[in-house]
Amino acid sequence: MTTAALSGPGRSPAHPRSRTAPNTLRRTLTTTIPISALPRASSTIAVTTATLASLAPSLLPRSTLTQALFTGFLAAVGFGIAVLVRLLRQLVTRSHPHHPPRDSVRLLVLIGAMIVVTWAIVLADHWQDSLRAAMGMPGIGPDHWIQAIIGVALTFLLFAGIGSVVAAVARRLGWIGSATTAVVLATGLQLVAGPALWGMMSRSYSDSNALVDVSLHRPVSAESSGGPESAISWESLGRQGRRFVAAGEQSAAIRTYVGMDSAPDVESRAALAVSELERAGGFARSAIVVTVPTGSGWIDENAAEGFEERFADDVAIVGMQYSYLPSWITFVFGRSAADDSATALFDAVAERIADLPEILRPALYVYGQSLGSVGGSAIFTDADQLRERVCGALWSGPPAGSVLTDGATVLANTSDPVVWWSPDLILHRPDLSLAVRDAPVPQWIPGITFLQTSVDLVSALNFASGHGHRYGSEQGTALPDCP
Repeated sequence: MTTAALSGPGRSPAHPRSRTAPNTLRRTLTTTIPISALPRASSTIAVTTATLASLAPSLLPRSTLTQALFTGFLAAVGFGIAVLVRLLRQLVTRSHPHHPPRDSVRLLVLIGAMIVVTWAIVLADHWQDSLRAAMGMPGIGPDHWIQAIIGVALTFLLFAGIGSVVAAVARRLGWIGSATTAVVLATGLQLVAGPALWGMMSRSYSDSNALVDVSLHRPVSAESSGGPESAISWESLGRQGRRFVAAGEQSAAIRTYVGMDSAPDVESRAALAVSELERAGGFARSAIVVTVPTGSGWIDENAAEGFEERFADDVAIVGMQYSYLPSWITFVFGRSAADDSATALFDAVAERIADLPEILRPALYVYGQSLGSVGGSAIFTDADQLRERVCGALWSGPPAGSVLTDGATVLANTSDPVVWWSPDLILHRPDLSLAVRDAPVPQWIPGITFLQTSVDLVSALNFASGHGHRYGSEQGTALPDCP
C-alpha cells in the first residue's frame, strides 16, 4: 500500500512543516556562511559584553583614537577570558565531554550581538553629542564611528595576536615551565627592568624641569623670585616655577616661588620662601596665599590671576616645588612629598606672620589644585584647626575622598574624572554633593563607571576652563573674607 493511500483521500504525504522548516533554514545558513569560520557563542557574548562596557556613558567627550584603543583592548580581554574559561572547563570536565551548541546558534548569537552593538553605538553617539554641546564643541559624525570601528578591529587583532603567541608558548612550555617563566620575568621586571625604567623616567622629567625656555623672560621687578635682587636663581626655579613668575611680571602682586634646586631640603626651601617673601615685601600685603603646586610644580595661572583680582593686586602668592614628576606618579609613589612640603611652607609662613603685631598681620589663605589640594589638606587635622589657622582654604578639583572638605571652599566640575576616581567607585556611587554640574552626568554602573572614569583621566586637561580638570579665575575670586 502506498504512502498516499495511508494518508487518506486528498491528503499529501506526511512531511510536517514544523520539522522541515528549521532544517531547511539551517541548511541554507550553513551553505551560505561556513559555520566553522564563525566565533563560538561564548566568545561572541564575552566580546559583546566588553564592547558594551566600553560604549557606556563617559564623563568627557571621547576622541576616535581613545575610543578605538579602549574598545579594542577591552574586547580582546573579553575574548581572552572566554578562551581561558573554555580551557579550564575542558580540564575539569575531561571525563565528561562538553557538547557545543548547534552550529546555527553561533550565527544567531552573532547576529544578535551585531544588533545590540549597533544600538549601543547609536546611544553612545547621542551621549557624546550631548557632552560636546554642553562644552561648546562640535558634534561627531559617521566618520568618527567608521574610523573607530577600524581602529577597534586593528587593536583587537593586535592584542588577540599577542595573547595567541603567549598561549602558544605556554602550551609548549607546559604548566611548570610557564609558571617558572612567569616567576623569572616578574622577578626581572621588579629587580632590573622596573628600576631601569623608573630611572629613565626620572632623568627625563628632571632634564625637562631643568631645561630653560628661552621664550620666557627673566623677571626684572623686585617682587618676583628669580629676578636680579632675588636670592633664588632663575635656573633653580624649575620649568613650572619660571613660567609662574614670568606670567606675573606685569602684575603689581608679589609672586614668590622656590624650586627643588633652590635649596637642598624641605626645611631650607621653606625658610628660603619666607626670606623671599620678606625681601619682596610680601608680609606688608593684605593677604598671603600659600599655594601648593601639582606634582610637576605647576601653579594654575587662572588661579593666580583670580587671587590678584580678588585682592586688587594687594596679595603675595608663594609656592614651593616638591617634585618634577607628573601628579599621578607623585600621587601613587610619593604622595608624602606633597604633604611634607605643604606643611613645612605653611608653618614657616604662619610663624613669621605670628611674629608681626596683630594689626599688621596679613590674611592667610591656602590653595591647592588636584594633588596640591591633597597636600594642602594635610596641613590641618580637622575643620576646627583649619578655621583657626587660616582665613580660608580653597581646593580645586580635589581627588575623591582625599581632602578635608569641611570648612574649606571646594571647586569641582561634575565632568572632572579626578573628582570621581577612587577604588571605591567600583562598588559605590561618587559623592558629587560639592560639585557644580557642567555637563550631563552619567548613571553610575558598578565596575563599568570605574573603567570609564579611568580612561577619562587621560584627557581630563584637554578642555576649556569649567570642564574636566580645568578651572578658571573663580579659583581666586571664591576665596572668602576672614571671619
